[in-house]
Amino acid sequence: MALAELIMPKMGESIMEATILKWLKQPGDSVELDEPVLEIATDKVDSEIPSPYAGVLVEMRFPEGETVEIGKIIAVIATEGEQVGAVASPAAASPPAHDAHQAPVSDKVEASAAQAVAAAKPPASSPQPVAVSANGSGGHAAATPAAGGARFYSPLVLNIAREEGISMTELEAMPGTGSEGRVTKRDILDFVQSRKTGAPAALADMAGASALAAVSDSANPSAAAPAGAIPAQSPSPVAIPAGGSRVIAEPMVSGNVEIVEMDRMRKMIAEHMVRSKHTSPHVTSFVEADMTPIVQWRERIKKSFEQKTGEKITFTPIIIEAIVKAIRDFPMVNVSVDGDRILVKKDINIGMAAALPNGNLIVPVIKRADQLNLLGLTRAVNDLANRARLGKLKPEEVQDGTYTVTNVGTFGNVMGTPVINQPQVAIMAAGAIRKKPAVIETPQGDFIGIRHMMFLSHAYDHRVVDGFLGGSFVRRVADYLEAWDPNREF
Repeated sequence: MALAELIMPKMGESIMEATILKWLKQPGDSVELDEPVLEIATDKVDSEIPSPYAGVLVEMRFPEGETVEIGKIIAVIATEGEQVGAVASPAAASPPAHDAHQAPVSDKVEASAAQAVAAAKPPASSPQPVAVSANGSGGHAAATPAAGGARFYSPLVLNIAREEGISMTELEAMPGTGSEGRVTKRDILDFVQSRKTGAPAALADMAGASALAAVSDSANPSAAAPAGAIPAQSPSPVAIPAGGSRVIAEPMVSGNVEIVEMDRMRKMIAEHMVRSKHTSPHVTSFVEADMTPIVQWRERIKKSFEQKTGEKITFTPIIIEAIVKAIRDFPMVNVSVDGDRILVKKDINIGMAAALPNGNLIVPVIKRADQLNLLGLTRAVNDLANRARLGKLKPEEVQDGTYTVTNVGTFGNVMGTPVINQPQVAIMAAGAIRKKPAVIETPQGDFIGIRHMMFLSHAYDHRVVDGFLGGSFVRRVADYLEAWDPNREF
């Protein structure tokens, strides 16, 4: 009998953590090789984590709803055969002071299958200090007692409290339906909903009494603090940022306003976008490209193209082909930044932003796009876009991108200023193709004609991409598009 560790996998170059959505197996359940054990989510994709071993699940290190850093042990599986990554039993091992979740690895574990399964039951929670991440995300908070009180709160409850601006005083006054009166996720969500629609009198009285007690104690420091109260302190939110100052809850929204809670994916997208703006000084260059030859060519061949290949051809693979050619000419836009080092990527992996039915955004990646012809790019674009809308992308299909393109013309937009997809240093937006009067230069002279025109918007990281490079690159993409051969075969 051996104990094998299941590790939180790396889900992408810029992904450092993932949230456990659901455990598909429980302690004591048998697990087959490559059978999914749990579902996780990142800001890019939801996916199942398969087991690299066959055996019995004996321990789950983290509960559902908790965010876990990559590389951490998330589960232990009892296997037959040689020792594989054995870990000490939680009851026998002393957890490190810096991380209450990660148990040290033992040299040998000798236990029978029955003992391994018996050890699978989660150990009783013990008091642990409050753990709130420096960025306020609360990602790895431990079950936490209130100051001066005996109640404990799960990381999920604390995260919800932080996001909703619920004070510790309100938490202490909140009735709990969990074991030993603990506040559950359902309890705190009910409280949030009741606060929006008008809290019941009993709950409001409890919160008010607790707040009054805190104010009274502040006025009379010698008075004994009641159990669960926070002495000498007025109501304030749970989370305390790295600077040490408390975040004061915003006043309740009033008037004719509908409140829509962000879903998990939208929250992570928001965090990713803010981080990109904080990381990269964005500059955007614009070029207008004459797409007339391409529009006419596509109109002429699209039916025969679909009949022969089974694929519908759109403008996206054509634009990607031009971007790939331009990257070959200007490889310094196909880079990432590591401190004061520039990492030049030899593979050209093009991310294509795709809108989801729920309004969120995901960026599947075409790996080694420079090795695909136009038909190959068309198949890759159609396949990834279809599976993105169905939620069937694999984790490896949304990682390792080196450059991104987004087609804002799909929404009828003429141009846009896209946000760089970190850790990349550039992104291009293609606008809507519109008929416009334009000057046409010929050997016989210039004249005005109706042309199909499209704006290209190139946003780039000014730390490593200057205006000359960024502007020259987008101009080169337009040149490749305008030089399209109207007699091209597919």
